[in-house]
Amino acid sequence: MKLLSDNNKIHKGEKFGFYTLGVHLSPHDKSGFNVCPWASEGCAMACLDTAGKWSNTPNVQNSRIAKTRFFFEDKQGFFCKLAHEISLAVKRASKKGLIPCFRLNLTSDLPWEAIRNSDRKTIFELFPNVQFYDYTKGFSRMRNYLAGKMPSNYHLTFSRSESNQAHCDIIAKLGGNVACVFRNELPSTWQGKRVINGDESDLRFLDPQGCIVGLVEKGRAKKDESGFVLN
Repeated sequence: MKLLSDNNKIHKGEKFGFYTLGVHLSPHDKSGFNVCPWASEGCAMACLDTAGKWSNTPNVQNSRIAKTRFFFEDKQGFFCKLAHEISLAVKRASKKGLIPCFRLNLTSDLPWEAIRNSDRKTIFELFPNVQFYDYTKGFSRMRNYLAGKMPSNYHLTFSRSESNQAHCDIIAKLGGNVACVFRNELPSTWQGKRVINGDESDLRFLDPQGCIVGLVEKGRAKKDESGFVLN
């Protein structure tokens, strides 16, 4: 069972010179374990877990559930396997002439800065010269990131839902980037902030600071009526 994989979105990074892989867990509490503690109802419904050509097949879904259970039932085993796969991926990227980067929460929102191996090291400390990045709805996590309390090789983008607008306003005022899902097309600005096209690639650590990362709704999000998708 491989922990790291790609998808169509993160694969787009290759044209910018980056080799990207990430971890697809089973989102929210679908596996019996909750990997998305800050998920709203709209977020859980619109999750990209089932978007994509093969994502909703039994093999893919069962694999994500198995990986999630592996994480919760044997964190040290999971951590060791993840570190090994990252090490191999870094070498693979070098052979391709690409820069490696990793998104550990493709369909989860786990606080990787607090997850440590038996030597009390985080994954970011094991690979200090490798870029990691994620989206998060964790307000405290994002505040800590903006305050410089996160690993220097870990980039976070705050993710808007239908129930955290007040937190989005605070993060935006502090200079953080906020990802928003829009219906059909992206506006040029939103609430006075420049909107950039977040669908061109998944390389959020390259985004200018203080912008809105616009994403057009996909999959089940097209049927959203909760306010998660902005009209």
